[in-house]
Amino acid sequence: MTDTQGGLRGWAAGRGGSLSRLRFTSLRLRLVVVFALVALTAAVSASGIAYWLNREAVLTRAQDAVLRDFRQEMQNRAGALPEHPTQDQLQRAAGQMAASSQHFSVLLVAQDADGKTVYGNSGGINGFSLEDVPVSLRAAVNKQQKVTDTNNEPYHLYWQRVVDHGTPYLVAGTRVIGGGPTGYMAKTLEPEAKDLNSLAWSLGIATGLALIGAALLAQAAATTVLKPVHRLGVAARRLGEGRLDTRLRVSGTDELADLSRTFNNAAEALEQRVAEMAARDEASRRFVADMSHELRTPLTAITAVTEVLEEELEFESGSIDPMIEPAVRLVVSETRRLNDLVENLMEVTRFDAGTARLVLDDVDLADQITACIDARAWLDAVELDAERGLHARLDPRRLDVILANLIGNALKHGGSPVRVSVRESDDSVLIQVRDHGPGIPEDVLPHVFDRFYKASASRPRSEGSGLGLSIAMENAHIHGGEITAANSPEGGAVFTLTLPRDASRLTEETGESTPDDEQGANDSSGKEGA
Repeated sequence: MTDTQGGLRGWAAGRGGSLSRLRFTSLRLRLVVVFALVALTAAVSASGIAYWLNREAVLTRAQDAVLRDFRQEMQNRAGALPEHPTQDQLQRAAGQMAASSQHFSVLLVAQDADGKTVYGNSGGINGFSLEDVPVSLRAAVNKQQKVTDTNNEPYHLYWQRVVDHGTPYLVAGTRVIGGGPTGYMAKTLEPEAKDLNSLAWSLGIATGLALIGAALLAQAAATTVLKPVHRLGVAARRLGEGRLDTRLRVSGTDELADLSRTFNNAAEALEQRVAEMAARDEASRRFVADMSHELRTPLTAITAVTEVLEEELEFESGSIDPMIEPAVRLVVSETRRLNDLVENLMEVTRFDAGTARLVLDDVDLADQITACIDARAWLDAVELDAERGLHARLDPRRLDVILANLIGNALKHGGSPVRVSVRESDDSVLIQVRDHGPGIPEDVLPHVFDRFYKASASRPRSEGSGLGLSIAMENAHIHGGEITAANSPEGGAVFTLTLPRDASRLTEETGESTPDDEQGANDSSGKEGA
């Protein structure tokens, strides 16, 4: 037999190996896993406790019955033997003891009259001998205890549970008080072990069923919980797509119902706020458009008068009182500035209203830039680096607006010479306008395309309207292009215009390519956004 101090061991073999971590992105899956883990933990805990309690109860009951019977047999049978029995007497007594109701095997050890150790074996277990009794148990049985007030006997009954080739046994031993043989008993616990194995299988099956039930319950609970969450997600996506009339159906009084009501209230407030903002924005655009149209008529008359006054200043010297000549020149300048501002406001209004359209044509970029420079008498101040024959399908008028603003801005704030270069890049063309001025302050760079932006609060007024660069950017965007502003390492500011070689795709997508009946602005604005 093999000594396994402490009795039967529960199976708990841990297997090595590493499990890769899983990322659960589904809330439903996480709910099912959590439910399953909770159910598994509870079922395993309950099953383990039940198995342990039943195991101890079964083994203790069987053990107590066997030990009680063995103690009684030792008192009745072994205690009746003489102090130095013969081997036949030991053999006969061992057989009688083994015939008890518990059917255990007995080994009696004593010394005969000659001092020789003799053995009596019931023969119930093949090979059951003194060597099969654990050494620790033999030492405890043969150790004489000191008799005290709390210990009335020098020898006691000791027991131990052992396992031999997978079969559990209960082994016990004691000595006859007052002289006599020492008795050992061996009783198989295999029936109890089978009962415990059956119990373990039953608990394992119950645990598996509990796990399956928990998974099904988690699936049902997840479906119940996630349906409102899914509806909320769909409603949120629709709201994000601009469908502000989206609402959720509210039912019940639980937290999800409160969440749905909160979403509906938020969506309603957002719809009202957006409607108010849209109304104000529309009113503002209409006001600017109406104001610009209304101003054009008196401006036309005022412009005609100022042109006559300007001609008199230039060609009829002395016809105007020198005292009022500065005032006349100021009126002429401010009238021209006001006219440009009105034109720019009308252009901005068309962009904001989404009515600006492209009128495409095949454009030779070098010729277009030359025409823009020549029309404004900038030939002496601008250097052009562009090869003729580089064509693009763009809106010539809007391209002229962009170029006029960029080049005029460079001349006004950067100083000549201004260099304009044209390059080809895949399906795009790059037009770069560089000046030789002080450059753009770093804190101004992010705002150069903002409307009415002033780099210096001390210069709230300038010759430009403050809309030129923003209009240039809008014209680039309507082509599907972009304008960037930066400072050159060699000094000066660099504006880079990127346009597609062919903007026909944009007009095909919108389905509109009709000419714009309004004249665009060609004002140039400064780096200050002035």
